[in-house]
Amino acid sequence: MLAQGLVVSHEQMGSSNQKLRRLVLQGPVAQTAKAGQFVTVQVQDSARTSFDPLLRRPISIAEISQERDEITLFYRIKGRGTEILAQARCGDSLSIMGPLGNGFSLPEEGELWLVAGGIGIFPLFALVQSALSQGLKVRLFWGGESKAFLESAGLTSWKELGIELSLSTLDGSLGEKGLVTELVQSALSQNKPTESKPEAKEVKVSVAACGPKGMMQSVTELCQRFNVPIEVSLEERMGCAVGACLGCVCTLKDKAGRQIHKKVCLDGPVFRGEEVVWNETC
Repeated sequence: MLAQGLVVSHEQMGSSNQKLRRLVLQGPVAQTAKAGQFVTVQVQDSARTSFDPLLRRPISIAEISQERDEITLFYRIKGRGTEILAQARCGDSLSIMGPLGNGFSLPEEGELWLVAGGIGIFPLFALVQSALSQGLKVRLFWGGESKAFLESAGLTSWKELGIELSLSTLDGSLGEKGLVTELVQSALSQNKPTESKPEAKEVKVSVAACGPKGMMQSVTELCQRFNVPIEVSLEERMGCAVGACLGCVCTLKDKAGRQIHKKVCLDGPVFRGEEVVWNETC
């Protein structure tokens, strides 16, 4: 589970104002990694004279290349840990632990709709990679703050895949102005036969979502209303990332409707949307 990752590429993504980075690591993790899983990275100052910061930083696996033994991590510089990580250079070796957690599953038939809010797009890169390799039809719904953010976070790469894209921005600078949930609701409604179009054929849809908690809750409620299965990738603060510290416990419902507790790092981060008790503090 512990491994060394050789930095083969580390670059800024798009505008410097967005503080986004693309980090490619070469090592054994790529051979067993699956879409939706994550790794934790040891970050230390360049002198490496101490273990400060002590805790590793969990980062979703965005791309997987078994042929090149490479995984790609996208992240946003937000605090001291990621500021230190951003100093890593090509040729450096980083201590990583993973792959960790349980990832997304793929439907056997129908369409896979991906719903992303902001940097929630990052774990979905590996998922679309797997889905397209199995011949599934994929559609992306992605909402962000602005055109500048979407373009910096990899919009061009998604366009190159040739899949259907539905975009929204809060400022209206690209796509529809508003929330991505509005796009999902419209698409789900159009997929249902109506009194005026009873002959319309409903496409079997499965949804995978990642982003802010409120967005995932809204998308889950929409999917339940339209009887569409959904998986969500939860994000919680983690300490050990192996289930020992109980720092990332979340509340779920079992099949009998009873509330239970599970660990995002070990049992997740991907859960069925209907399992999650959204109004509980994880």
